[in-house]
Amino acid sequence: MNQVAQSVLPMTSADLSLFTLFWHAHWIVKAVMIGLLVCSVWVWAIAIDKTVLYARSRRAMDSFEQAFWSGQSLEELYRSLSSRPGHSMGALFVAAMREWKRSFEGSSRSFAGLQTRIEKVMDVTIAREVERLEKRLLVLATVGSAGPFIGLFGTVWGIMTSFQSIAASKNTSLAVVAPGIAEALFATAIGLIAAIPATIFYNKFAGEVNKQTQRLEGFADEFAAILSRQIDERG
Repeated sequence: MNQVAQSVLPMTSADLSLFTLFWHAHWIVKAVMIGLLVCSVWVWAIAIDKTVLYARSRRAMDSFEQAFWSGQSLEELYRSLSSRPGHSMGALFVAAMREWKRSFEGSSRSFAGLQTRIEKVMDVTIAREVERLEKRLLVLATVGSAGPFIGLFGTVWGIMTSFQSIAASKNTSLAVVAPGIAEALFATAIGLIAAIPATIFYNKFAGEVNKQTQRLEGFADEFAAILSRQIDERG
């Protein structure tokens, strides 16, 4: 009990810098603060990575759609993309055309179920693309939902330690109580610092993933209709 009192009592109400609050905190509260700071850095790293990824994906979709609807033949576009399909619509187009060419260039020239096979291939490609776009978004959701509660745990523990030091010193003046309470609330503040951006970024990125998924599904439907007409003509 004396050790608890000695670790808290040297602080005064005038010495409430952030570093001092952290330095005088209980080791469990320190662990909570460090963990939340690491999570905060991780959140911003993911946010920067996803911002770049989604911007690059949008540019790739725009570039592919411009080439696809420019009047260039499907064979020429396939030859230009087959060696480096990349992601997004390019990969979706190449996957569908590869299945198309397997059916028409094979010795059996199988038309039966071709439409279904092409749609299945495009569905799998879309699922892989969505998985790539959603990667690590669960981290943002977890930090956004759990961060305040982890910070609150550090706050509760810090307040318990402060009350123990007050009981040991038998001094309930504001000069003794305020530093310990401020130290405890600092953990909640860090939890909110980590959780608020994580929640904002998660909602923003989830909406972006939904928009890009709709674009992929829309193109898949249009391309499937084009291939369906060609299957009917050749059948």
